Amino acid sequence: MPLDPVPTEFTGEPVPTEESKVTLARVMGVMDANTYGDVHGGVIMRAVDEAGAVAAVRHSNGPAVTAFMDQMAFLEPVKLGDLLTTRAQVNWTGRTSMEVGVRVTVHRMGIEGEIHVSSAHLVFVAIDAEGQPRPVPPVLPETELDRLRFQEAQIRRTTRLERREAIRRLREQGLDH
Repeated sequence: MPLDPVPTEFTGEPVPTEESKVTLARVMGVMDANTYGDVHGGVIMRAVDEAGAVAAVRHSNGPAVTAFMDQMAFLEPVKLGDLLTTRAQVNWTGRTSMEVGVRVTVHRMGIEGEIHVSSAHLVFVAIDAEGQPRPVPPVLPETELDRLRFQEAQIRRTTRLERREAIRRLREQGLDH
Protein backbone atom coordinates (compact mmCIF):
# COMPACT_ATOMS: atom_id res chain seq x y z
CA MET A 1 0.00 0.00 0.00
CA PRO A 2 1.57 3.33 -1.03
CA LEU A 3 2.21 5.99 1.57
CA ASP A 4 0.62 9.41 1.49
CA PRO A 5 2.35 11.85 -0.87
CA VAL A 6 5.93 12.44 0.20
CA PRO A 7 8.15 15.31 -0.93
CA THR A 8 10.29 13.92 -3.75
CA GLU A 9 12.70 16.82 -3.90
CA PHE A 10 14.25 19.19 -1.45
CA THR A 11 16.04 22.45 -1.97
CA GLY A 12 19.37 21.01 -0.87
CA GLU A 13 19.58 23.70 1.78
CA PRO A 14 21.05 22.44 5.07
CA VAL A 15 18.58 22.12 7.94
CA PRO A 16 19.76 23.42 11.34
CA THR A 17 20.01 20.78 14.06
CA GLU A 18 17.58 22.80 16.16
CA GLU A 19 14.74 22.09 13.71
CA SER A 20 14.86 18.33 14.35
CA LYS A 21 14.91 18.51 18.15
CA VAL A 22 12.01 16.83 19.91
CA THR A 23 11.05 16.04 23.50
CA LEU A 24 8.48 13.36 24.32
CA ALA A 25 7.36 12.39 27.81
CA ARG A 26 4.91 10.08 29.52
CA VAL A 27 4.25 8.60 32.94
CA MET A 28 5.17 4.93 33.29
CA GLY A 29 2.12 2.86 34.16
CA VAL A 30 1.27 -0.64 35.34
CA MET A 31 1.34 -2.08 31.80
CA ASP A 32 4.92 -0.82 31.38
CA ALA A 33 6.36 -2.52 34.48
CA ASN A 34 7.16 -5.97 35.79
CA THR A 35 5.96 -7.30 39.17
CA TYR A 36 8.85 -5.52 40.93
CA GLY A 37 7.73 -2.12 39.63
CA ASP A 38 10.62 -1.75 37.18
CA VAL A 39 9.78 -0.69 33.64
CA HIS A 40 10.65 -3.25 30.94
CA GLY A 41 13.68 -2.37 28.82
CA GLY A 42 11.62 -2.87 25.67
CA VAL A 43 9.24 -0.10 26.76
CA ILE A 44 12.18 2.27 27.07
CA MET A 45 13.60 1.12 23.73
CA ARG A 46 10.26 1.79 22.07
CA ALA A 47 10.19 5.32 23.54
CA VAL A 48 13.72 5.87 22.16
CA ASP A 49 12.66 4.65 18.71
CA GLU A 50 9.55 6.85 18.71
CA ALA A 51 11.45 10.01 19.70
CA GLY A 52 14.17 9.23 17.15
CA ALA A 53 11.57 8.72 14.43
CA VAL A 54 9.91 12.06 15.16
CA ALA A 55 13.28 13.85 14.91
CA ALA A 56 14.05 12.05 11.62
CA VAL A 57 10.61 12.88 10.18
CA ARG A 58 10.98 16.52 11.18
CA HIS A 59 14.41 16.76 9.56
CA SER A 60 13.51 14.93 6.35
CA ASN A 61 9.99 16.37 6.06
CA GLY A 62 8.47 12.95 5.47
CA PRO A 63 8.46 9.31 6.53
CA ALA A 64 11.58 7.62 7.85
CA VAL A 65 12.17 4.08 9.09
CA THR A 66 14.57 2.70 11.69
CA ALA A 67 17.55 0.96 10.08
CA PHE A 68 19.95 0.51 12.99
CA MET A 69 20.30 1.09 16.73
CA ASP A 70 23.73 1.31 18.34
CA GLN A 71 24.28 -0.22 21.73
CA MET A 72 22.03 0.95 24.51
CA ALA A 73 22.95 0.59 28.18
CA PHE A 74 20.43 0.99 30.98
CA LEU A 75 22.20 3.11 33.57
CA GLU A 76 19.39 3.34 36.15
CA PRO A 77 16.10 1.49 36.57
CA VAL A 78 12.89 3.22 35.55
CA LYS A 79 10.11 2.77 38.09
CA LEU A 80 6.35 2.66 37.99
CA GLY A 81 5.11 6.26 38.20
CA ASP A 82 8.30 7.84 36.81
CA LEU A 83 7.94 10.54 34.16
CA LEU A 84 10.06 9.17 31.30
CA THR A 85 11.42 11.85 28.95
CA THR A 86 13.17 11.24 25.63
CA ARG A 87 15.04 14.03 23.87
CA ALA A 88 16.16 13.45 20.30
CA GLN A 89 17.92 15.32 17.51
CA VAL A 90 19.51 14.58 14.15
CA ASN A 91 23.31 14.49 14.60
CA TRP A 92 24.45 13.57 11.08
CA THR A 93 23.03 13.00 7.61
CA GLY A 94 24.10 10.96 4.62
CA ARG A 95 22.39 10.86 1.24
CA THR A 96 19.25 9.06 2.46
CA SER A 97 20.06 8.29 6.09
CA MET A 98 20.22 10.22 9.34
CA GLU A 99 21.83 9.44 12.67
CA VAL A 100 19.63 10.51 15.57
CA GLY A 101 20.85 10.76 19.15
CA VAL A 102 18.35 10.11 21.93
CA ARG A 103 18.81 10.79 25.65
CA VAL A 104 16.45 9.22 28.19
CA THR A 105 15.82 10.71 31.62
CA VAL A 106 13.23 10.33 34.36
CA HIS A 107 11.71 12.59 36.96
CA ARG A 108 10.90 10.59 40.08
CA MET A 109 8.63 11.79 42.85
CA GLY A 110 10.63 12.66 45.94
CA ILE A 111 13.88 13.14 44.04
CA GLU A 112 15.00 16.54 42.82
CA GLY A 113 16.23 16.86 39.24
CA GLU A 114 16.49 14.43 36.36
CA ILE A 115 18.00 10.95 36.45
CA HIS A 116 19.90 9.96 33.29
CA VAL A 117 18.62 6.50 32.34
CA SER A 118 20.11 5.81 28.91
CA SER A 119 21.39 7.22 25.64
CA ALA A 120 21.29 5.68 22.18
CA HIS A 121 22.10 6.45 18.57
CA LEU A 122 19.80 5.25 15.81
CA VAL A 123 20.03 5.39 12.03
CA PHE A 124 16.86 6.21 10.10
CA VAL A 125 16.35 6.07 6.35
CA ALA A 126 13.93 8.49 4.69
CA ILE A 127 11.50 6.73 2.37
CA ASP A 128 9.26 7.82 -0.49
CA ALA A 129 5.65 6.85 -1.23
CA GLU A 130 6.80 3.46 -2.58
CA GLY A 131 8.89 2.75 0.50
CA GLN A 132 12.19 3.37 -1.33
CA PRO A 133 15.04 5.47 0.12
CA ARG A 134 14.83 9.16 -0.74
CA PRO A 135 17.37 11.98 -0.33
CA VAL A 136 17.47 14.03 2.86
CA PRO A 137 18.76 17.55 3.33
CA PRO A 138 22.13 17.89 5.02
CA VAL A 139 22.11 18.74 8.71
CA LEU A 140 23.66 22.06 9.76
CA PRO A 141 25.32 21.72 13.18
CA GLU A 142 25.15 25.22 14.65
CA THR A 143 26.68 24.94 18.12
CA GLU A 144 30.01 23.56 19.27
CA LEU A 145 28.18 20.64 20.89
CA ASP A 146 26.27 19.96 17.64
CA ARG A 147 29.55 19.97 15.69
CA LEU A 148 31.06 17.52 18.20
CA ARG A 149 28.00 15.24 17.88
CA PHE A 150 28.34 15.41 14.08
CA GLN A 151 31.99 14.32 14.23
CA GLU A 152 31.20 11.53 16.72
CA ALA A 153 28.41 10.33 14.40
CA GLN A 154 30.89 10.11 11.52
CA ILE A 155 33.10 7.88 13.68
CA ARG A 156 30.13 5.65 14.57
CA ARG A 157 29.18 5.37 10.88
CA THR A 158 32.71 4.37 9.90
CA THR A 159 32.75 1.77 12.69
CA ARG A 160 29.37 0.34 11.61
CA LEU A 161 30.54 0.01 8.00
CA GLU A 162 33.88 -1.57 9.02
CA ARG A 163 32.12 -4.05 11.31
CA ARG A 164 29.64 -5.00 8.57
CA GLU A 165 32.48 -5.55 6.08
CA ALA A 166 34.52 -7.62 8.57
CA ILE A 167 31.51 -9.88 9.22
CA ARG A 168 30.87 -10.22 5.47
CA ARG A 169 34.50 -11.28 4.88
CA LEU A 170 34.35 -13.76 7.76
CA ARG A 171 31.16 -15.34 6.42
CA GLU A 172 32.66 -15.64 2.95
CA GLN A 173 35.45 -17.77 4.47
CA GLY A 174 32.83 -20.24 5.69
CA LEU A 175 32.87 -22.51 8.70
CA ASP A 176 35.79 -24.66 7.47
CA HIS A 177 38.40 -21.99 8.24
